[in-house]
Amino acid sequence: MRVDHKGVIDLVTEADRRSEEFLLSHIRQRFPDDYILTEERGELPGSTSRIWYIDPLDGTVNYAHGLPIFSVSIAYAINGEMHLGVVYDPMRDECFSAQSGAGAWLNGSPIHPSLTADLDHALLVTGFPYDIRTNPDNNLDHFTHLSLCSQGVRRLGSAALDLSYVACGRFDGFWELRLNVWDVAAGALVAREAGALVTSMSGAVDYLSPPQSILAANPHVHPLMLRQLTGK
Repeated sequence: MRVDHKGVIDLVTEADRRSEEFLLSHIRQRFPDDYILTEERGELPGSTSRIWYIDPLDGTVNYAHGLPIFSVSIAYAINGEMHLGVVYDPMRDECFSAQSGAGAWLNGSPIHPSLTADLDHALLVTGFPYDIRTNPDNNLDHFTHLSLCSQGVRRLGSAALDLSYVACGRFDGFWELRLNVWDVAAGALVAREAGALVTSMSGAVDYLSPPQSILAANPHVHPLMLRQLTGK
C-alpha cells in the first residue's frame, strides 16, 4: 500500500485515489454536466446548481494503520441545498443514507438520535484539526472541558461516521472545528434528517461556510453542548 503525506500528519493512500476514481467514473458517466468537489482532485467543473461532495476515504490515518474505522462519504446538493447524503462503512457493511425532508436510514431501516437529556449521561465524540501542533485553536480546550462534564468523549477519526453515529443514537453529540465541506456534507444531512440538531459551534445555521465548525447532537443535548462551547 502506497502512503503519501499531504502534511506532517495528513495522509493520502492508494485506496483514497482508487475509491475516488471509481466514484468519479460512475458519476461522470451518468451526470456529465454536474459540478463535483472531491478531497483529492479538488474541483471538477460543471453546473453549480447541482454539486457532488465526495470524500473517498474519510479516516485515512485509521486505514493506513489498519484500524477499521473509516468510511466513504457522498453528498448531493441542488441549488445550494443538500438533497442526498450517503455514508458507507465497508468494514461493518453499514450504509447510512438520507434524503432532504424524507428521513434517514441505516441499511434501509429508519434511524433517530438518542433520548439522553443531560450531559452527565451523554457520550460525545470529537476530532482534531491537522494543524493541531501549530494552531492554538486546536480543540484541546473544548475536549478537556467537555470530558469533565459528560459521561465521556471519544475520538474515532472519521467525521462522517461521527455524525452518522449521532444520527442513530450511538453518540449523543459531536463537535469539531476546521473541517472541509466533504467531511461533513453527507453525515450532517443524515444527522439532521434523523432528528438531530446540526449547527456551527457558535449555533449558526450555516455550518458549511468558512470558518467551518460543526455541532450535532440530539435536541436535548445540543443546547447544553452549545452553552459549554460558547460560554453563553
